[in-house]
Amino acid sequence: MKNQSAILFLSCEDRKGIVAEITHFITMYEGNILNCDQHYDESGMFFMRVEWDLSDFAIPSGKIEPAFEPIALKFAMDWRLEFSTERAKMAILVSKYDHCLYELILKNRAGEHNGEIKMILSNHEDCRPIAEYFKIPFHCFPVTKETKKEVEQQEIALLKKEKIDLVVLARYMQILSGTFIDAFPRKIINIHHSFLPAFVGAKPYHQAFSRGVKIIGATSHYVTEDLDQGPIIAQDVARVNHRDNVSDLVEKGRNLEKSVLSRGVRLHLEHKILVFGNKTIVFD
Repeated sequence: MKNQSAILFLSCEDRKGIVAEITHFITMYEGNILNCDQHYDESGMFFMRVEWDLSDFAIPSGKIEPAFEPIALKFAMDWRLEFSTERAKMAILVSKYDHCLYELILKNRAGEHNGEIKMILSNHEDCRPIAEYFKIPFHCFPVTKETKKEVEQQEIALLKKEKIDLVVLARYMQILSGTFIDAFPRKIINIHHSFLPAFVGAKPYHQAFSRGVKIIGATSHYVTEDLDQGPIIAQDVARVNHRDNVSDLVEKGRNLEKSVLSRGVRLHLEHKILVFGNKTIVFD
């Protein structure tokens, strides 16, 4: 088993001495730095992710935050601290399409995702057999226009009760309300087609085919109240040509969707993402 490590994310206005102060803090208390990555952008902002081994670190993990606070205040940092051994509790929301659901379950079972799938929620019964096969609790909440608000309250209550850390929308065909999103800030990841909003609504691959597109894609992103406009985590594309029919586009698109969603979830669970405004810095 790997030793526990601490992972510090920070953003602040760039100034001299930030890196020196942080590395001095870690080494002064006998911490061994494992990874250190930083980024400066043209707006004058500085971003950093630093990870260190806690085996010989003199400060107990529960007291690191107050010990670091004076440095954070000195540089007016927006920061957070994570720990490598913390295993996130995940909930997967799905409707009828199951390709992304299978991918997430299999990656989790293979140990490629450092998280625990606590439940699957759906507005349809179609995926219940999958949940039962893998022995994952399944909850069905049928949604209508009239019951949507009430159903969301029930879902939020269940997710909170189980202390869910990450909600993954694996082709969940419902638009989440602001209330739902606010209950899990920067903790909801969705997948959609990269060629949105050019092809909005139903059957986007059919629309793409009719326009003769040459590239299709998929994007995983954090969910915000602006539909499909949240901070982007991962993207990928596949080339298509005139020989590809609608079925070919659908197959290629679904392969992209499941791989890009899985990658976005993995990056989140491995604490590789720093969100700044409506963009991400991905330290991969």
